[in-house]
Amino acid sequence: MTHLHLAVALDGTGWHPAAWREPDARPAEILTARYWAGLVTEAERGLLDFVTIEDTLGLQTSAFHLPDDRTDHVRGRLDAVLLAAALAPLTSHIGLVPTTNVTHTEPFHLAIGIASLDHASLGRAGWRPQITSRAADAAHFGRRTTPQLTDEDVRDSELIAARLRELFGEAHEVVEAVRRLWDSWEDDAEIRDTATGRYLDGDKVHHVDFTGEHFSVRGPSITPRPPQGQPVVAVLAHAGTPYELAAAGADVVFVTPQSRADAVTRLGEFDRARQRFERPAEEPIRAFADLVVFLDEEPGRAAERKRRLDETDGSVFGSDALVFTGTPAELADLLLDWRGTGLDGFRLRPGALPHDLAAITRALVPELQRRGAFRTAYAADTLRGLLGLPRPVSRYARAGAPAGAVG
Repeated sequence: MTHLHLAVALDGTGWHPAAWREPDARPAEILTARYWAGLVTEAERGLLDFVTIEDTLGLQTSAFHLPDDRTDHVRGRLDAVLLAAALAPLTSHIGLVPTTNVTHTEPFHLAIGIASLDHASLGRAGWRPQITSRAADAAHFGRRTTPQLTDEDVRDSELIAARLRELFGEAHEVVEAVRRLWDSWEDDAEIRDTATGRYLDGDKVHHVDFTGEHFSVRGPSITPRPPQGQPVVAVLAHAGTPYELAAAGADVVFVTPQSRADAVTRLGEFDRARQRFERPAEEPIRAFADLVVFLDEEPGRAAERKRRLDETDGSVFGSDALVFTGTPAELADLLLDWRGTGLDGFRLRPGALPHDLAAITRALVPELQRRGAFRTAYAADTLRGLLGLPRPVSRYARAGAPAGAVG
């Protein structure tokens, strides 16, 4: 049996807005490296493929598209890339996938940040590019405006995608420019020969000369080629336009089905998007489904815990992804059933931390192992290796042309 891939999405004290008020939550520590180190090392203890770390360019809000002035929810976060870099030397196998906003951040800075993370983690970096969905975030930068979504827009993921289509088009260019910058140094560009005084082979460091509709990037990168060649790019996609972004430039796509039948539908939509973009056969895309999970060994307790959190918050928690409440064995049943739709794995969003993360690593993982559906040890040292993705050759090395080389 092919093993499932499993990841967790980490955010604050968990995905339920009232999770910070749970007895075992540690809200006073969420801006400390120690807090995050505990979460990520627990995820690695469970042999998970990777963790994702959320990030935004504005304070968290209850509404998807508008700022708010609520003071009863977690507000404030650490920079995801810097946090991942701090966690890198504290872990040895698990992948680290920070989220970055691509609407207000220069592609060159994104490229060197993720490449540096890949070096710091010895090949375990990933990257989740994300466009801005809130027009108010643009005011932090003052260089541009972005579309303001309406209440009607946010009821339908296709309407959101349509309103933000230009930003997704820009995101396509960002991903392409970043990938070119990662390739701009060939693997053996650094000679470091003290006897001859040659540190660098200038013919193997290339200008990328990217020109798009939104920006141009000359290159080369200031950071040598990452250990993985190309760190893993992961895209969360809810609708046709983001499916296209994932199909064109991602290694991993996160979809958000609400049922098994919905998973079939969404994977079909994504496959149709893939057919519109030519990709070599050696560049597969791993499909993950997102689930918010509340887990307890005793039947019914997880649902009761969610109800209590809802009462504390004053509203019923829902999500873009299915909200699962049940036992680890019941979740294992669901994951194995849904795998039959063509999914490669799942990204689980713990409802409350640390409780639901520990339930994943200490109860769900052993249950899947008993069924022969999950690894019993790490068998690779890079994130690409864990996901069964090949290490790509630099496009400039493939071309074998020194044109545009720095020398």
